[in-house]
Amino acid sequence: MANGWAATPLPADIRLPVAGLAAARRAKLSARFPGERLIVPAGEFKVRSNDCDHRFRPHSAYAWLTGLTGEDQAGHVLVLEPDGPHRHEAVLYVRPRSPRAGEEFYRDRRYGEFWVGRRPDLAEAERMTGIRCARRGEYDRLPPGRDASGDRELAAALSELRLVKDAWEVEQLRLAVDHTTAGFEDVVRALPRALAHPRGERWIEGVFGLRARTEGNGPGYETIAASGAHACVLHWIRNDGRLDPRELLLLDAGVETDTLYTADITRTLPLSGRFSPVQRQVYELVLAAQDAGMAALKPGASFRDFHRAGMRVIAEGLAEWGVLKSAEGDFHRRYTLCSSGHMLGLDVHDCAQARADAYLDGVLEEGQVLTVEPGLYLQPDDETLPAELRGIGVRIEDDLVITAGGARLMSHALPRTPDAVEAWMGELLEG
Repeated sequence: MANGWAATPLPADIRLPVAGLAAARRAKLSARFPGERLIVPAGEFKVRSNDCDHRFRPHSAYAWLTGLTGEDQAGHVLVLEPDGPHRHEAVLYVRPRSPRAGEEFYRDRRYGEFWVGRRPDLAEAERMTGIRCARRGEYDRLPPGRDASGDRELAAALSELRLVKDAWEVEQLRLAVDHTTAGFEDVVRALPRALAHPRGERWIEGVFGLRARTEGNGPGYETIAASGAHACVLHWIRNDGRLDPRELLLLDAGVETDTLYTADITRTLPLSGRFSPVQRQVYELVLAAQDAGMAALKPGASFRDFHRAGMRVIAEGLAEWGVLKSAEGDFHRRYTLCSSGHMLGLDVHDCAQARADAYLDGVLEEGQVLTVEPGLYLQPDDETLPAELRGIGVRIEDDLVITAGGARLMSHALPRTPDAVEAWMGELLEG
């Protein structure tokens, strides 16, 4: 087995397009921790059962600092070694291509080339990343340092550095949104077959998943395909229900690109193609709340302003319906349950380790990308509601980038108003 193999080098021009940006990101991190060894692991395989692992995705901070996003990064570690008082040298500890001299390349089910494919050798990995590379085994002999997988200060810094996206990142998110838009169109076209299936929600999930896997790395998070009262469950991912043409479908889904940036879009669609009067009533209130939230987005605004603006609209609407005695107070939270948006990027809930004063209690900045997603979840067993409202769940979610003058709607290709949704669905179903 060790003899008779032709040389198969990777092309000479394999440098990652993002390698220069990754170097600048490492420099920003270096400046925050002068003189300290910084450790950013890609993460390890997780066993699904016996000798079968879950599909591997590198840790987002590792991907951001190296540009490496493949499944072959399991076990790799980026180390920023102090190189003087004010700078670091980056060293990437990797498991290189399995040599033909040993048995790993044909026997090792987890790392062998004949089992999982070719990995770069050390020289190729250096050309790809512009980072000095060493064998993974050498990392085990290093002294300890700040490890991003357990050091809260380092994890917070990495999240905070990612809050503002550069132009390349915004473009990746635009691609994710465009692919997601195509996935939503696929779902509408597939509705006749989904409605006929006893697990129509699963059919919807599968249709979107096909688009996500063919256009990118896969779904950026578990798809929520919630019909009827399932839409009142915020993270309904069982997706095992039948579709009823008299009800709504809440679809919350996003494509993750091969560079690991994800979209996050929700539309609530009438399965018949037309909203009933009460469905339209609920939908229009949520839409008005989203409009108010998006109007509050601008540099210098508090991050929480858009949520407050949307919830004022919701509370006033519920009071007008007689569901609430007054729009004052927080009583509307019984029907809204959660916040109205979050940062978006390499993670669907991006930058989650950032300190509150930099994120939740901070102000918006040009280049940040976030979602605005108000919802009303009118539980089927809630006796404070009129019977006709019970079991209706509506969320409308869009992705926006903060600009100098406000915010740009990245997901504008998907209709938002009820009339536009009906017309869009009709065109797709007729085609």
